[in-house]
Amino acid sequence: MTEELPKKIKAIRQYLKLSQEELAHKLGVSFTSVNRWENGQTKPSKLARKQLEALCKECGYEMPTIH
Repeated sequence: MTEELPKKIKAIRQYLKLSQEELAHKLGVSFTSVNRWENGQTKPSKLARKQLEALCKECGYEMPTIH
């Protein structure tokens, strides 16, 4: 996993002014999942990436590409 992915996820969350817990709730995942994404331990599933993309679009934020 690249170092870029955790930074991108954190930047998205900060732009949206959400805590890890709030982002997790909006995406329907656990706080632990978001925490692990940002710490580079795991990466979001395809479904979670789609949900994150939809949330960004809804908030008018152009999400950086995450793989």
